[in-house]
Amino acid sequence: MKKVFFIALMAVASLAHAEVQLDYEAGVTVNAGKGDFAPHYIMAGRGGTITQQYSTLLQAGISHKMDTTARLSWGAGAEVWGGWASSTDYLRGLETSPYANPQHPARAWVQQAFVEGKYRAVYVTLGQKEHHSALLNDALSSGDMTMSNNARPMPGLQAGFVNFQNIPFTSGWVQINGEIGYYRTTDGKWLENHYNEYNHFITTGSWMNYKNLYLRTKPGQRVVATVGMQAACQFGGTRTKRENGVVTEVIKQKSDIGAFFKAFIPGKGSSVKGEEYYEGNHLGSWDAAVDVNLNGGSCVRAYYQSPWNDGSGIGKLNGFDGLWGLEFKAAKPGIVSGAVIEYLDLTNQSGPIHWAPADFEGTPITVEATGADDYYNNYAFNGYQAGGMSLGSAFVPGIIYNTNGYIRFKDTMMRGFHVGINGNIPSQLAYRVMGSYRKSWGTPFIPRLEPASCASFMLEATYSPRCARGLDIKAQLALDRGKMIGDNTGALVSVTYNGNFTLGK
Repeated sequence: MKKVFFIALMAVASLAHAEVQLDYEAGVTVNAGKGDFAPHYIMAGRGGTITQQYSTLLQAGISHKMDTTARLSWGAGAEVWGGWASSTDYLRGLETSPYANPQHPARAWVQQAFVEGKYRAVYVTLGQKEHHSALLNDALSSGDMTMSNNARPMPGLQAGFVNFQNIPFTSGWVQINGEIGYYRTTDGKWLENHYNEYNHFITTGSWMNYKNLYLRTKPGQRVVATVGMQAACQFGGTRTKRENGVVTEVIKQKSDIGAFFKAFIPGKGSSVKGEEYYEGNHLGSWDAAVDVNLNGGSCVRAYYQSPWNDGSGIGKLNGFDGLWGLEFKAAKPGIVSGAVIEYLDLTNQSGPIHWAPADFEGTPITVEATGADDYYNNYAFNGYQAGGMSLGSAFVPGIIYNTNGYIRFKDTMMRGFHVGINGNIPSQLAYRVMGSYRKSWGTPFIPRLEPASCASFMLEATYSPRCARGLDIKAQLALDRGKMIGDNTGALVSVTYNGNFTLGK
């Protein structure tokens, strides 16, 4: 990761002889509260930068934006964070003799470091860059089901279309957009430090492939439709199993050229009868949205994301499961600039039972039952996460909340509602309000004995004085109530300053 960071800086420095527009930002963030963690809406959707009950962090970044309208263009960026954060106790040891294992985030880390370039409609990015939802409003949504900005980004290489592009011979009535990337996980030490060595397994050093493809009807019309699919695959790495603290099995999972290909196009990992599994942890979502453009420039969007964890979900055998949302976007900032209401249902999961007769030679039971998808979990990986935070929806609590040292998702079978509203009162003072309620029944394989719920709320105000352009002063008050992630109460204050200058002028 250090190499990528220096490459990004050198890319900027190497063009110092030319006139290059650079954007910069620096700030300080302080949060404090009561509970094991910061409240949900202070943690969620911010790249995994704030998780603890207390923290004082400094942040600085510099970037050159790629000109997406130019035929040939380049961009680069680097962002670092550092400071102090409180620790949370995670358990280690047997139930009869547990002991506390205090853990806190790194005192300094590289959040982003990347270089990128484009030619015509295609771009390539090398390094570590934050990923945002291609369909949802990251500022107001509960989070994209497949790829959100909830976890820290991973270093990798990705390529795709810069924006939606017209498909030839359709006169602009059908457009296409998409991307593909390969990334290397960097949270091995985090997993080892938080893992209770007396239970289950741990997988480190894995890879991830992510891709999406969307089709959209002609923009600017009264009604615009978007449909597509996201797909991710975790593969490779070393899986270590333990029983009572003793290593019982170490499996080196494939990460050769064949594994990279099978991550892109799913393929069988074995030809042995009874072991015809697909290599890697494949998951994703079917996505759809309809935009209705109103008179005056405002827009209403209805959208749906249907998650899948294998073939049954792809075939839509998971019933009503998915994220159902409605968004309003005003033509210009005002008292209500935007609003989102969402309903999330993950309780079907293609049924509670999974039975494949081919896996059990000689069984008299020949009827197949494909179910128990267990979204975000997999038998070979520590959940669809990075550094304890869900790579998909932040609504599904990440493994960072598992203070018993269990490093898989505990609450994948759940329902919930979410509301987000933002606006300006007056133009110098922006606000954002988020609220939600969710209820979990555990997972299809490890259900909770009793359901657990959580109600979360956050009020945010950002003051941007006209007399100091580029200065933003933000304050947040947030709380969680319920047994799912605990009773967390907290406040956050941040002061950031951003600006730009021309290098080589």
